[in-house]
Amino acid sequence: MDQKTEQATFAAGCFWGVEAYFRRVKGVIRATSGYSGGATEHPNYEQVCAGRTGHAESVLVEYDPQVVSFDRLLYHFWKIHDPTQVDRQGNDVGSQYRSAIFTHSEEQREEAERSKAQLERSGRFRKPVATAIEPAKEFWPAEEYHQDYLAKNPGGYCHVDLSSAA
Repeated sequence: MDQKTEQATFAAGCFWGVEAYFRRVKGVIRATSGYSGGATEHPNYEQVCAGRTGHAESVLVEYDPQVVSFDRLLYHFWKIHDPTQVDRQGNDVGSQYRSAIFTHSEEQREEAERSKAQLERSGRFRKPVATAIEPAKEFWPAEEYHQDYLAKNPGGYCHVDLSSAA
């Protein structure tokens, strides 16, 4: 029996912690660090960090929708970062660290918009939610040394609380 999977792409600051967090969510099959939302083809880390490509450090999440819904992934996305920050998370500053949801379908766009509006109405944040919701463009996987970075480098910097993934 073939397992039907879907994709979601999130940007919430440095991709190391975002990737490590989503890898721990039940129903996530694969989380890949990379670059989304820019114009440069085949960007590399140095280009993205310099802010010359328009890309955000992002994580492509492949998941089993029979186990975890896109709505539940959105719950985790909102939980792991401050979506009111513009072009920054933690110590990381620049448009490459912006908060964004790159949608892969009209249904994802609608769910993301609904979820964002619900978060804004909740009063959880004093400032407006700055997260961009955009159609997914080409996702460019980051260099191999960025993949599963925090497992390879347990003392690495991370703004995400990894203990709360489930």
